[in-house]
Amino acid sequence: MGDPAGIGPEITAKMLADPAVYERCRPLVVGDASVMEEALALTGLSGTLRIHRIRETREALFRWGFIDVYDMELVDIRELKRGQVSVMAGNAAFQYVKKVIELAMAREIDATVTNPLNKEAMNLAGYHFNGHTEIYAHYTGTKTYSMMLAHENLRVVHVSTHVSLREACERVKKERVLDVIRIAYQACRQLGIRKPKIGVAGLNPHAGENGIFGREEIEEITPAIEAAALEGIWAEGPLPPDTVFSKAKGGWYDIVVAMYHDQGHIPMKIVGFVYSQEKGRWDTVAGVNVTLGLPIIRVSVDHGTAFDQAGTGLASEQSLRNAVDYAICMEPVGEEKTD
Repeated sequence: MGDPAGIGPEITAKMLADPAVYERCRPLVVGDASVMEEALALTGLSGTLRIHRIRETREALFRWGFIDVYDMELVDIRELKRGQVSVMAGNAAFQYVKKVIELAMAREIDATVTNPLNKEAMNLAGYHFNGHTEIYAHYTGTKTYSMMLAHENLRVVHVSTHVSLREACERVKKERVLDVIRIAYQACRQLGIRKPKIGVAGLNPHAGENGIFGREEIEEITPAIEAAALEGIWAEGPLPPDTVFSKAKGGWYDIVVAMYHDQGHIPMKIVGFVYSQEKGRWDTVAGVNVTLGLPIIRVSVDHGTAFDQAGTGLASEQSLRNAVDYAICMEPVGEEKTD
């Protein structure tokens, strides 16, 4: 459900108002039923949908018109203040994530889709993680993992994410780059791409210009690409970061390996997030975030809690729709599509 004080509950309600979702999957919301009740009211859906509280997954109806909510009862609705950071909301958001991981690891559910949490609220509640990715890695015992952002045919995986830029540069090492190339390859295979074409971005401007602007490309990135080739993985680079994403969007590559957080996030959000100055609102907030390397499927919306929109009922559910679609089409870990 995401942070109860954010837009997660509202966009969840709006997405589940579409009967087509139930034709493609069996959705179950892990969160607080009382918060979802209010989300129905905020989005004008109280007369259309009903909340069905459950304690175990086997109690779910999976029928349009009812939203099955695995009720954690962590929120006092009288004290919830939308759009504000709080320990109560931070604790709840963290506990929802921990629960879906437990359900997925126990194979009670096939995939997990996460709405946004607020990192400040979560840390105030005593859970010192940088974000969803690190929570999933911790509770699944995963050591090698990466974040993938996707919007239509543009896909990006990251060598590092939630660290300082200085530390990100220090993390560009052959073994880590090779690990992420392997992860990118497996992700494409999981999505049904039989012979993935991987573009590997350089770290420095112009991909180092043969060592003039830095030697990471020569000493770390190129050796990783060469090692991947020996494993039968088609990867090209290091490529100038200012052109590789345009090539990928045009179909040159199936996926891009980015060296750090913003290198990959900025191009993805330029194509996925469209703001209308005339309307004074976002026309489109699309794209998804997938954690790769886990023993379970995890897909997330590609935006934050949007506290400025919480409680208005106006937030777009497009990214959540995209996330659910991605989760549905991904093969279970260890299995690959061959068509």
